[in-house]
Amino acid sequence: MQIQKHIVASIEYTLTDDGGQVIDTSEGRGPLTYLHGAGNLIPGLEADLEGKGVGDAFKSRIEPADAYGERNDAMVQDVPRDQLPGDMEIEVGMQFQAQGPGGVQVVTVAAVNGDVIKMDGNHPLAGVTLNFDVKVVDIREATKEEVEHGHVHGAGGHHH
Repeated sequence: MQIQKHIVASIEYTLTDDGGQVIDTSEGRGPLTYLHGAGNLIPGLEADLEGKGVGDAFKSRIEPADAYGERNDAMVQDVPRDQLPGDMEIEVGMQFQAQGPGGVQVVTVAAVNGDVIKMDGNHPLAGVTLNFDVKVVDIREATKEEVEHGHVHGAGGHHH
């Protein structure tokens, strides 16, 4: 069996940037299990997994356009301190949910300058080339319910 649309795949992976810094890994947590073809992974990695089988191991270099996109300076803006929770000390790196034109989005505090908070609506990995070291450890057919819901249920997946 090979990875294709509506297949549940489990992968072990390590994600690094171009400097070799580990960004994320499945090591110590168990494999990542996902429904292929449902948009649950970044497009570049999902495309590179297409057609792979159990035991396949490979390296994948994903450019920003096929990952979290390029950085967009228009998504960085200054917000008056009084628009944020008053009882909270605001620190660089904190994340908040904000209502944007496309719905709810996560924004990150990029800088605190007195009563002005610089908020960044870019994904933290926007503009970053991603390097994956991947091994496919399991593949199975998705259930009808998983296909309908667009994600994996049970072990390694979502529980309703």
